[in-house]
Amino acid sequence: MYNIKPTIQKPDGKTKSGKGFSPDELAKAGITCFQAKQLGIPVDFRRKSTHESNIEALTNVIAKKPEA
Repeated sequence: MYNIKPTIQKPDGKTKSGKGFSPDELAKAGITCFQAKQLGIPVDFRRKSTHESNIEALTNVIAKKPEA
């Protein structure tokens, strides 16, 4: 289980911690929503935005994943 949270950019330019990664971010990182849930990565189906920093964070986590 991974302790990873996405960062969301607010309209005023500040960043905050999000509730989960968007499905588009997961797809661009090469992981499905089902696989993310199995790994303990939070998914927020309401989000439609994608942020490159979140995609990079996901790819780093997936690369460090131990093979089962």
